Amino acid sequence: MVSPFGSDLIEVLQRRFPDATLTHIEHEPARQAVFSSWPEWVEPGLKQLLIDDSVTRPYTHQVQCAQLAWQGRDVVVATGTSSGKSLGYQLPVLSALAEDQKACAIYLTPTKALGSDQLQATMRMTRGNEALASVHPAPYDGDTPQESRAGIREHTRYVFTNPDMLHAGLLGAHARWARLLRHLRYIVVDECHTYRGVFGANVSLVLRRLLRIAKAYGAEPTLIFASATAADPAGQASRLCGREVVAVTDDAAPTGERTIALWEPGFIEGAEGENGAPVRYPATTEAASIMSTLLLEGARTLTFVRSRRAAETVAMRAQEDLVVAGRTDFADRVASYRAGYLAEDRRALEQRLDNGDLLGVATTNALELGIDVGGLDAVVMAGFPGTVASFRQQAGRAGRRGQGSVVVMVARDEPMDTYLVHHPQALLGRPVENSVFNPANPYILRGHMYCAAVERPLTDDDVAAFNASDVVAEMTAEGLLRRRPQGWFAVPQLEGVVTPETAHSSVSIRGGVGEQVMIVDITDGRLLGTVDAGRAMSQVHDGAVYIHQGEYFVVQSLDLDDYVALVAPERPDYSTQARSTTDITILGKPDALDNPSPGLWVANVDVEVIDHVTGYVVRLADGTVSEHIPLDLPEQRLVTRAVAYTIDPMVLDEIGITAGEIPGALHAAEHAAIGLLPLLATCDRWDIGGVSTALHPDTMLPTVFVYDGHPGGAGFADEGFTRFPEWIAATYEAVRSCGCEDGCPSCVQSPKCGNGNQPLDKHAALKLLGALVTMTA
Repeated sequence: MVSPFGSDLIEVLQRRFPDATLTHIEHEPARQAVFSSWPEWVEPGLKQLLIDDSVTRPYTHQVQCAQLAWQGRDVVVATGTSSGKSLGYQLPVLSALAEDQKACAIYLTPTKALGSDQLQATMRMTRGNEALASVHPAPYDGDTPQESRAGIREHTRYVFTNPDMLHAGLLGAHARWARLLRHLRYIVVDECHTYRGVFGANVSLVLRRLLRIAKAYGAEPTLIFASATAADPAGQASRLCGREVVAVTDDAAPTGERTIALWEPGFIEGAEGENGAPVRYPATTEAASIMSTLLLEGARTLTFVRSRRAAETVAMRAQEDLVVAGRTDFADRVASYRAGYLAEDRRALEQRLDNGDLLGVATTNALELGIDVGGLDAVVMAGFPGTVASFRQQAGRAGRRGQGSVVVMVARDEPMDTYLVHHPQALLGRPVENSVFNPANPYILRGHMYCAAVERPLTDDDVAAFNASDVVAEMTAEGLLRRRPQGWFAVPQLEGVVTPETAHSSVSIRGGVGEQVMIVDITDGRLLGTVDAGRAMSQVHDGAVYIHQGEYFVVQSLDLDDYVALVAPERPDYSTQARSTTDITILGKPDALDNPSPGLWVANVDVEVIDHVTGYVVRLADGTVSEHIPLDLPEQRLVTRAVAYTIDPMVLDEIGITAGEIPGALHAAEHAAIGLLPLLATCDRWDIGGVSTALHPDTMLPTVFVYDGHPGGAGFADEGFTRFPEWIAATYEAVRSCGCEDGCPSCVQSPKCGNGNQPLDKHAALKLLGALVTMTA
């Protein structure tokens, strides 16, 4: 029987928002826990502390994970949110540190908030336990004071760090960490599903370098991965470390009942977007109103948004709604939480949320991972968070203490969100995506192989293990590496871009490759942020409107020689959008070529993309374009991976697409496909690009390309090629089910189109996509 809690709240929301559409509602029943006995080897003091803390018996999956790790097997535990995954690694790690007073461990986290949460839990477990008195768990990251670092290196046996610091601070100075590396027993990699794309490839190579250096010091550490539910957790973990990993996936933790609602905002009366398209209420505006309504009904609520600015805006809007409703006392207990806050402010907000002082919080995905915030009744998402794994993580923030909970996902006005709210089985009834990344990407591999050679000369076995023979041969020919009898050595460069001293600082773990352009406030010299050089020309060109934490700036000048964009605070009544031209060339023969039906070819290819920002348009607040301003900027060259399909003009003629309709049909189909690729590959639409042409010089046929926006590719286009029929079927459904007449942001318009969404032909695109579905079925 369904409890009235979720249904009642959803009914209130439907009455409050008559113009919105509740496209789907689903009730997930509560689940009972399954327990196991404590393993005999668990350190007695640790076991007693947990029993005193109400953990009388562990769940089955916790014991399975702990047992495998204790036996020295690399293991990944992939169970639901708040299923107690951390106990699965705390038991073997702390028991091993108690048994051997020299043994050491490293804990790796993708976010500071999660690392801080886990460090606090570990300190509680070691405090007052004589067997664990010499562990001294400590953080080693960018916030760690310089004066504390030497002490941590000399005494700590359990270091809590992140991939960036592991790469630069530990591997870059491994001789200082000889004690820890020599006695390294365990490496814990938490929330490993978040390592994807370029970040995933970099972290994978950092982990492999850590294992290589530990082995040189005589250690063979066991790896323990923790992940949200994943499509292939063992495969994901194996790709990260290059070793075979066993998966534990049967979730034995109890859960409260959950009601999930998929929500589509109504249209704004009289509003017209690009080319006359109808405009829906923004997801952030709707989410803020839903949040305030839930708070007035007594439901403590967490609202997830996609940007820092949106977190601030949603919190402010919810506060205003509550004041208007006469609940100023509630408004004072609503806050925003995002990356970029000072550590003490972050901890204070987490504390206020956990102890019930805060009733509502608007947050970026900074609160998605691992932090144990109890007592929440509802989660609102302003838009699909990008991956099904993230959706489940965010939904799992509410009801963590067994109570019923409500989850409302508010669709943004774009293809992916529209598709999911109208095809709920794609979100709620299927396994999560593969985390896609490519550790063999030569552009990423180069920097890591140079760092590895600086750390310790590369042997033939090392080069084979990293799958880097071509890259090493290339670097040797360029004089960056030199072959000697003991292996390859890093060669000091007189005027090189990279030297052994700068090797580690020149590799950006999160940004892939390329220089970072600094965005500086010209009035006071403040560094507002950075953007990689590849995106700088379209985002911070001269005259661009730039928004930072709710403040508006106008770019005064972009200096590409010194990598700096100077901005001045202004409050313009317009926005800007870059216009560009893109040319794409196929390099060499396709890696793979499918001919699923006569007249259709699908290929996986290396391409060169030449992008040229030619100017920008000034768009007024009502959506109209007031002027087009030309810019004189250099071309950008990108060598990357693409999935491409070519179709015979005779096929197009047969399905009723005239020669004049071909450009608009291909362009609209390309936009829609880019919007839906994140359904299969763990990417964002801003990670990928596309080009469509009625006659491409390399194929001499109508061709559509979707390419990775990172040098060498990040694995997204490869995944699109592998699952092309599934991808095209979802794209067709998204366009077909959109209620607009001639194309809108929910189906074929793109927010980042360099041609101003011209030409687009939704009707011809539907004919094309329908034919592709039939031809690839």
